[in-house]
Amino acid sequence: MSQQLPDVQATAPDVTVGLSQVGVTGVEKLVKIAREGKRPIVLTAEFEVFVDLPAWRKGADMSRNMEVIDEILEDATREEAYRVEEVCGEAAERLLEKHDYTTRAEVKMEAEFMRRERTPESDRETQHTVDIIASATATEEGTREEIGAHVVGMTVCPCSQGMSVARAKQALEDLDVDEETINAFLDEVPQPGHSQRGHATITVESEGDPDVDLNDIVEIARDSMSARIYNLAKRPDEDHMTYHAHADAKFVEDCVRAMAEGVVSEFDHLPDDAVVTMIQSNDESIHQHNAHAERVVEMGTLREEVDGDAGR
Repeated sequence: MSQQLPDVQATAPDVTVGLSQVGVTGVEKLVKIAREGKRPIVLTAEFEVFVDLPAWRKGADMSRNMEVIDEILEDATREEAYRVEEVCGEAAERLLEKHDYTTRAEVKMEAEFMRRERTPESDRETQHTVDIIASATATEEGTREEIGAHVVGMTVCPCSQGMSVARAKQALEDLDVDEETINAFLDEVPQPGHSQRGHATITVESEGDPDVDLNDIVEIARDSMSARIYNLAKRPDEDHMTYHAHADAKFVEDCVRAMAEGVVSEFDHLPDDAVVTMIQSNDESIHQHNAHAERVVEMGTLREEVDGDAGR
């Protein structure tokens, strides 16, 4: 007769304090995302899985968490039929069902996604990397899913550029160049400013299927900075990036506001309670610190702010 092993995790803890998150991190899985008329996208994804833990229970059932994750992700790999955020949503809902002591289950996922594109001037095929962000939170009230992306680009500081404009204008005046020619030259040739590598992140969280295309999020994020950057760059491409970045100098705050405009324009169908997160971080080139700006806001509020600004 086999001996029944004690369920130590179900016993009472020495200190009766509840925990908001207990789970596992660093779970790697292959996830296959189906595309209509195209080969599926295969992602190497890293998951974090959490449940809340009441004060009366010593520990969560880690093996059960892993079992659920294995089941749902294996299904996703076989079926090729899930959106990324749906994988997280279904896993979170199963976690909630299988843990009778929990009231909240969270599943987070990150993965690298390679996208093909062409260089802006030499028209060469190249690829660039996008970090996909997805998550879901399941409670008795329902499940909210989040989808988003982190991309890299280039920004130029308007303040630094403004000083260069003033220097160039003074030098041209000293050479007796007339004001009309000076202004025409400065309009045509953007002046130098210190450049930065920019990191833009956009996520959208809502209940149910928000009908948000990940590719649209990526495009909004890339366009929010001064210029896109490319892995492959011939000299004409380098000139293109440098010129366009300096022709559209942006503070870190400007990038977040550009994201806001793009989100409202592209995703106007989102419900008012959808939560949009927009983050811009710039790696400063002439300072030891970095610049950072962000906004977390419900879509209804963001829509009012952007539309109100457009009406002024």
